[in-house]
Amino acid sequence: MTTTDMLSIWRDFKTELIFLMLSGLSLLASMLVPEGFPVDPAWVAIVLCGVPIVKEAVVGLVTAFDVKADVLVATALVASVIIGEDFAAGEVAFIMQLGSLLEEVTTARARAGIEKLVRLSPQTARLLKDGREIMTPAKDVREGDALRVLPGETVPADGVILRGQSSVDQALLTGESLPVDKAEGDEVYSGTVNRYGSFDMKATRSGTDGSIQRMIRLVQSADAGKAKVVRLADRWATWIVAGAFSAALATWLVTGEIIRAVTILVVFCPCSLVLATPTAIVAAIGNLTRHGMLVRQGDALERLADADICAFDKTGTLTLGEPRVRAACSLRPDLSDRELHRLCAGAERRSEHPLGRAVVQGFGEEEQIPDGENFQMIPGRGVRCTVEGQRVAAGSSAFLAAEGAAPTEEAVARAAEFVNEGCTVVWIAADGRPAGFIALSDMPRAEAAQTVRALKDAGVRPVLLTGDHAGAARHTARELGIEDWHAECLPEDKMRFMDEHARVCMIGDGVNDAPALKKAHVGMAMGGMGSDIAVDAADIVLVRDGIGEVPHAFLLSRRMMKAIRFNLTFSMALNFAAIVLAAVGALNPVTGALVHNAGSVAVVLHSALLLRWEKKSV
Repeated sequence: MTTTDMLSIWRDFKTELIFLMLSGLSLLASMLVPEGFPVDPAWVAIVLCGVPIVKEAVVGLVTAFDVKADVLVATALVASVIIGEDFAAGEVAFIMQLGSLLEEVTTARARAGIEKLVRLSPQTARLLKDGREIMTPAKDVREGDALRVLPGETVPADGVILRGQSSVDQALLTGESLPVDKAEGDEVYSGTVNRYGSFDMKATRSGTDGSIQRMIRLVQSADAGKAKVVRLADRWATWIVAGAFSAALATWLVTGEIIRAVTILVVFCPCSLVLATPTAIVAAIGNLTRHGMLVRQGDALERLADADICAFDKTGTLTLGEPRVRAACSLRPDLSDRELHRLCAGAERRSEHPLGRAVVQGFGEEEQIPDGENFQMIPGRGVRCTVEGQRVAAGSSAFLAAEGAAPTEEAVARAAEFVNEGCTVVWIAADGRPAGFIALSDMPRAEAAQTVRALKDAGVRPVLLTGDHAGAARHTARELGIEDWHAECLPEDKMRFMDEHARVCMIGDGVNDAPALKKAHVGMAMGGMGSDIAVDAADIVLVRDGIGEVPHAFLLSRRMMKAIRFNLTFSMALNFAAIVLAAVGALNPVTGALVHNAGSVAVVLHSALLLRWEKKSV
């Protein structure tokens, strides 16, 4: 969490934080003050944290007969105060209010993520009218308007290019790692960034109905529609409360001793029950923190334990998110593959295009790359340059054809083998003759294949959802052992997959993944190279920017749920046994309080085992 995040939390929740700090200090003082002190300092926690709980429980019961864990906690608070167990009352109140604050903070952070996404919307547009450029708000663009987009500007609306050509960065919507070349007749989308050339376009949708605006609405609807997991204690609360009151009332009526009835309420004080879930979750969160994973939603691990599908974005998640040279293939016997790469690196040395930079970096020995002269960049096509006296052109096959050096059919067939495996091909010509090509691709992460195998072993089905083209998706899926893959997915396509499959854990890194991350049963985002918006939409953040620990998270979440079920079963069994002993007079309020505290300690110690839990290798 950054300093800015902490300041924001302090600003928004100042009162709640002050109350919690004062309550915590009062509980500490309660343990240190000598016996016989006039007023137990724990009363500060009872008043600041306990009174709101009692008030909410009473209002819920009176207005909607809503029986949940708060009713049980309120009952325990009152019963503890009646018999003088002030510290126990303050302890329960403090724990409950701390959990409530954490839930409010995570909700506020989710809203902040949507606000960041809104700020990515284009603000202005260059409207072409009567031969003039008029700057106008992007929201006022109407279908059919003629617009101009200059290099570096954001496309203001969905539309079709009328004149000009460029390379457009569509990562915001599709997650593609490379800009896409655009020419007349090609579609462009609002929110994407024009990188190099300028073009005129016709809007096919209004400025308020573009791709980025639709994605914002998708995130908002997913956020509103994601059901909150109900705590197990809340599910059982009605029966527990009824059982506690019935047992206390029956004991009072049968024995006529009010002390036994109060003792029953004390031993039924739901500390261990209330602690059963949060202590296990906190311990599991601590375990994941050691493994480079930050849990942002308290109930995320409960949901992860149910997930049976793990859907991956490709670019930046399963892959490194940047192009690397895969092969240099010379078409001339007098030019080696290495020399072809050196020639192309010399031509691309001054290029700002990601492919050009990748070619230069892929050569490795920078001091051996020659300096080119008369460098020219043709947006959306390629570059021209004179390298060591040779006129070199590097770019698309159409660009080489326009230069009079079109690749032969044999060369195109050879390059197609790489294209079918998801590579991007840069063609090179020297002195008007085809010289060869360089194939570049986005390489899988080193741990990706092992992660997929480990998920399969855990009974989780891996799925690939990518905005990239079918060839790249097919190759990556085959290389990593993923049988189920879907290519050319827009944000709404990924969300549709979440709708069709109830228990999906989605892992992504880009803005285009935000709707799916928010809609998924559980969302995981890449923390280092992932966008802030993806991180804000996710439940869990992979801080180390690797996916190798994802299988551990799945297995730990299932182990955590086993621990929670054990804690709840143990707590209930102990409470029922204590009720019987209290009803027959074997326990008094003092010994009952000891039993109650012993149960709480046992639950905490059992949950603490999750802190160091690791799956034993077979």
